[in-house]
Amino acid sequence: MAGGPGPGQVLEWRVTSSGNCPVRGVIEEESTMISLDLARRVSEVAPKWVPVPGDRFVIAREGLLDDVFMVAEMVVEVGHVAGHGLVRFNGTTEWALDSIAQDDVVWIPREDQLRALLGDTFQSLTRVRDRWVVTLEEAVPGGGGPESRHGAPDPETAYARAVLWLLGGPGFDAGRA
Repeated sequence: MAGGPGPGQVLEWRVTSSGNCPVRGVIEEESTMISLDLARRVSEVAPKWVPVPGDRFVIAREGLLDDVFMVAEMVVEVGHVAGHGLVRFNGTTEWALDSIAQDDVVWIPREDQLRALLGDTFQSLTRVRDRWVVTLEEAVPGGGGPESRHGAPDPETAYARAVLWLLGGPGFDAGRA
């Protein structure tokens, strides 16, 4: 589910004996991204980001905060020349930002990346009326433990709130369902 759920993708994820898997339903709305503020908070508590193709990020500089970039092996543009379609393969973007320090960007984790950060504590993602709820099983010695629920209007934000709670980040109790 790279990039989060989209139309026709699963509505609920549950832990099974074979790992996390879709169990029922479809999503009819488009995927969303977590806010820049929430992404910054997740980055403070998550392991260091190692960028891979498909990862999203924002350049943390005035004038660029509204532009979301994606890590890619190469940039591909579609254009027209003399009335014919043309696919151009470029080594850098048109405005030629050759490089930027990784510390100057904010990683915007996808739903699957946030779910992976939850590890074995992740139990389910379900839709409850107009909210998405991530349920975690709190690990205690000897196995089992009480559940915690973390809700939000979209799946990625619910996952991010659960990550903050699990890893003890700022605002750890925000969004508990």
